[in-house]
Amino acid sequence: FFASPAADFVTGQVVEVVTLKLRAGVAAAEFAPIDKAVEREHVAKQPGFVSRESAHGADGERQVIVHWRSAFFADASMASFQKAPAAAQYMLRIEASTMSMKRDQG
Repeated sequence: FFASPAADFVTGQVVEVVTLKLRAGVAAAEFAPIDKAVEREHVAKQPGFVSRESAHGADGERQVIVHWRSAFFADASMASFQKAPAAAQYMLRIEASTMSMKRDQG
C-alpha cells in the first residue's frame, strides 16, 4: 500500500472551529433555530460533512465546530456558504467582521 492524493482527498479528516459574535440585539434564543436551520439545510448536505455542533458563549459569542472528511470538502463548503439561501438569515444576525476560523487536520 502507498499513499496517493486520492486517498488524502477522502481520508484526511479536518476539524474546523469558527468563532463569531451575534449582532447587537440578537438574542441567543432567537439565533438558535437559525443556527440549526443552516446546519440542516446547508452544512449537513455538503459533500464530506461528518458532524457539526455549536454553543453560545458570553457576550454574544458563538463557537461552531465542524468535522469534515478533508480540507478539500471544508474549503468547498466555505466557498458556498455565504451565497447559500439557507445562510441568508444566519448572516443577517452575525457580525461578519468577528468571524474567525481555525482548522486542524487529524
